Amino acid sequence: MLDKMSQEQRMILAVVLSIIFFVIYDKFFMPKPQLHQELNSTKSSVSIKSGESKSQVKSAPNINNSSTTKSVASAFENKTSIISTIKSKDFTIKIDSLGRVAKYSLKGKKYLDQNGNPTVIIDESQKLKPLEIRFSDIVINHEAFLKPYVADKKEIVLDGSKTLTLTQKLSNLTVIKKIVFNPNGTYHISVHLSKPMEFFISNGEHPVAERDQFVFRGVIVEKSDNTLEKFEQGDDDIVTSISNAKYLAASDKYYTTVFYDFKKGLNTIVTIRDEIPQPFIKEHSDKVELDGYIGPKEYDKLYAIDPQLTNVIEYGFFTFIAKPMFLFLKYINSVIGNWGWTIVVATILIKLFLFPLTFKGMASMNKMKELAPKMKELREKYKGEPQKLNAKMMELYKKHRVNPMGGCLPMLIQIPIFFAIYRVLLNAVDLKAEPWILWIHDLSLKDPYFILPILMGATMFWQQKITPSNFTDPMQEKIMKFLPLIFTFFFVTFPAGLTLYWFVNNLFTVAQQYYVNAIFAKAKAMKKE
Repeated sequence: MLDKMSQEQRMILAVVLSIIFFVIYDKFFMPKPQLHQELNSTKSSVSIKSGESKSQVKSAPNINNSSTTKSVASAFENKTSIISTIKSKDFTIKIDSLGRVAKYSLKGKKYLDQNGNPTVIIDESQKLKPLEIRFSDIVINHEAFLKPYVADKKEIVLDGSKTLTLTQKLSNLTVIKKIVFNPNGTYHISVHLSKPMEFFISNGEHPVAERDQFVFRGVIVEKSDNTLEKFEQGDDDIVTSISNAKYLAASDKYYTTVFYDFKKGLNTIVTIRDEIPQPFIKEHSDKVELDGYIGPKEYDKLYAIDPQLTNVIEYGFFTFIAKPMFLFLKYINSVIGNWGWTIVVATILIKLFLFPLTFKGMASMNKMKELAPKMKELREKYKGEPQKLNAKMMELYKKHRVNPMGGCLPMLIQIPIFFAIYRVLLNAVDLKAEPWILWIHDLSLKDPYFILPILMGATMFWQQKITPSNFTDPMQEKIMKFLPLIFTFFFVTFPAGLTLYWFVNNLFTVAQQYYVNAIFAKAKAMKKE
């Protein structure tokens, strides 16, 4: 079949397959969430990533690999109790007797579920929780998981910055954690030991609120050179040490728990056990001070804390386009005040901006359609003589001033922009709980009545019907006709905001196609006269 296709047809097929690949990959092949069955279970082999210091990594397996820690932690896990509760208007934090954040709930209006319950982003299912400390010394580590912390306050109500002091007295060591909680979700923790030793403190595993398969879930480290190292759920077991990192974040689609230091840097270690990335800060002293944040990846909130912290909002390969795109959408929303209409207006503006490219592509496809009968004659005349056929085809293109790639290159150029918008609308927590019209009450969720996916598929089919094509193989044409149905199936579970974008994009493309077709029809009529 491929040998019968023109160069343009092959390029169109490549574009379509590229889009389908990205959509299917995001939908079905992103790593699936698997909660730990044990705290420190390991596999038979652990590799060290290239470029790491072996002296640093050598002690890292003690974070997870001690059978003593494993058995003690598992036994103690069911005996932990809540020793302090921190409350604010936006969240509730519960600290357990291991001195960790055992539960973190967002209770702002935006983060309430359909039953009015708060969104829980940290819970008992996570075996590695924020503020957990582990020691390289196996004996001390063993005792640390058996001896509970004592809190100086059972409850704190945040109307400003408030301090909680946690104390753990072991046989040969005293651990004091002083945590200053702030109403914006940030905190400052200082850990004091009665004597210097090597230990590891964690910001916890990735949040558990979002369990869909569309986006990254795992750990991100921003290095001193501003590049990112990502550890995704489902990756092979590994131990990685990165010094002088700017931040260490465990994230899912909308939420994150992060340590950050944009001045001195952090000595980070990430281990992957049972396909779950586990982040740690490594220290060898009697004192460490860290800044952290737990909560939604809201751009304005993160920017107010530190502009560099907005890098935690990560959109994948097209981040360099997606970030400006998000700011563009955000600006439009500041004027319109509704994210649904923002998507509509932004889509139209983008289509107008890209129209010169779109026009060239559509014009080229109209010219190719006009040449279709002559191209068919050449294929029949030079059947079995591919070299002569190609030469004659090029002569035909040159004579009529047609670029065979003209209909596809504009499409290829627009693909990065499409996927940038795709990632923004898929990842933006700003769409959460944002209504549009009538039946759409939350643009971050799927359309409950599947109206938008059906409209999207219908406009895609409409677009196909009016778009000039020069397919000579009936099978190729049948395959293309099935695409609207395939895309409708994919978009049934996609966020309504994303489906709205594609629907409006299709609708506006139909209008542009009618406009271009009318121009060519008029020109053709004038030639006959």
